Amino acid sequence: MTTTTVVILCIAAFLLGAVIAAVVAFNLGVRHRKNVAEAQIGSAEDEAKRIVSDAIKGAEAKKKETILEAKDEVHRLRAEADKDIRDRRNEVQRQERRISQKEESLDRKMENIEKKDEILSNKIKDAEQKVAKAEDIVKLQTQMLERISGYTSDQAKEYLLSNLEKQLVHEKAVKIMDIEQQTKDEADKRAREIVSRAIQRCASDYVAEATVSVVPLPNEEMKGRIIGREGRNIRAIETLTGVDLIIDDTPEAITLSCFEPVRREIARIALENLIADGRIHPARIEETIEKARREVDATIKSEGERAVIEAGVHGMHMELVKLIGRLRYRTSYGQNVLKHSLEVSALSGMMATELGIDPTIARRAGLLHDIGKALDHEMDGSHVDLGVEVARRHKENEAVIHAIQAHHGDVEAKTVVACIVQAADALSAARPGARRENLENYIKRLEKLEEIANSFEGVENSYAIQAGREIRIMVKPEVVNDDKMVLVARDIVKQIEDTMDYPGQIKVHVIRESRAIEFAK
Repeated sequence: MTTTTVVILCIAAFLLGAVIAAVVAFNLGVRHRKNVAEAQIGSAEDEAKRIVSDAIKGAEAKKKETILEAKDEVHRLRAEADKDIRDRRNEVQRQERRISQKEESLDRKMENIEKKDEILSNKIKDAEQKVAKAEDIVKLQTQMLERISGYTSDQAKEYLLSNLEKQLVHEKAVKIMDIEQQTKDEADKRAREIVSRAIQRCASDYVAEATVSVVPLPNEEMKGRIIGREGRNIRAIETLTGVDLIIDDTPEAITLSCFEPVRREIARIALENLIADGRIHPARIEETIEKARREVDATIKSEGERAVIEAGVHGMHMELVKLIGRLRYRTSYGQNVLKHSLEVSALSGMMATELGIDPTIARRAGLLHDIGKALDHEMDGSHVDLGVEVARRHKENEAVIHAIQAHHGDVEAKTVVACIVQAADALSAARPGARRENLENYIKRLEKLEEIANSFEGVENSYAIQAGREIRIMVKPEVVNDDKMVLVARDIVKQIEDTMDYPGQIKVHVIRESRAIEFAK
């Protein structure tokens, strides 16, 4: 046997011994762990038994404690329930006592009511018996009155009612007449106060204006220069302005004639500028007239703005302002329409204030009432229709439009403002010196007044005075007595109203005088 073999055998023997030792050691380890585990299990079982035993003991103690607490709680709840029951029983007893008392009180009241009903029934029976007796007495009296008067009951009622109705109608008529007269007197007095206050507070100057303007010349030679060679200068002026130039024998003056005052004013300014400049030829004339036209337009605008500010009217459309400015060059019976409109505006505002209404609308309506006169030279229609149209076009207030439409009575005045503007317009137009009229028409009006007065029986003389606003009539005392004077005055007034047209009002003053004259010798 070789050495290698021996070594191998030795190694194999060693390995076998090692394996056997490992098997033995493993079995010993398993047995040891088993013993340890069994010991631990036994100890755990004992501990579990102990814990279960302690838990059972604790549960028994807790059960006993809970039972005791529950008994205490039940005892407490029972005590509270008993107390609540006792309180409710006491309350029920009190309620029962109160109900019993109320029932007793109601019983007593019912007894009293029954007694009163019985007494009342007896009284009603007595009253019915008395009423029956009274009716019988009334019947007997009615029969006696019918026999005495000869009228039945119905006839007597009808007679009394008819007499009473007549008396009531008469008394009602008298009362109505008294109230109407009192109302008229108070209204007249109040109107006179308002108008007189407005007139006293408004003072305006007037200058009569005509349809011609006179331009002074520095010398007579200027007339020839204005006429120009073969009349070309004067034709240019008349063509561009629409104004007639009257060059006559009047020394150092030229007359401008035109019914349209704006064109006449443009021609006047242009002619004065040409005379001052000295250069007069068609080209210069055209340039000067255009400059004068711009100047007049600026004046119209500034006059309109000034009038609006003076009247205290705000928020007016600029086109209306320009039309108001054009009224500066418009006249009516010689009265400047712009000044007239301003005066009507002032009077309207004063009267509106006196009446206790807002004066703003009244002043606005007074200022615009004649606005149509700024257009009636250029458009067809009356100045009232044109004024209404232009005011409506520029969104004026309906109260203002109605006042414009009614200020001459073309339509019935339906607002206080319209009535105020009517009165203010009449005051401004009728005041002395405000307007002038044709001398021939003026004389005819005075003669007509005197003719009407003299046509009545008993009139001796009549005199129209105060520019036709008053007529004084002397009557014959032996023909017209004091009572008849009133009738004569009323008849004359009615005939004047029916047959004449006049501004404002006319005072008819009838005078009756008796004189006894003797001479001592």
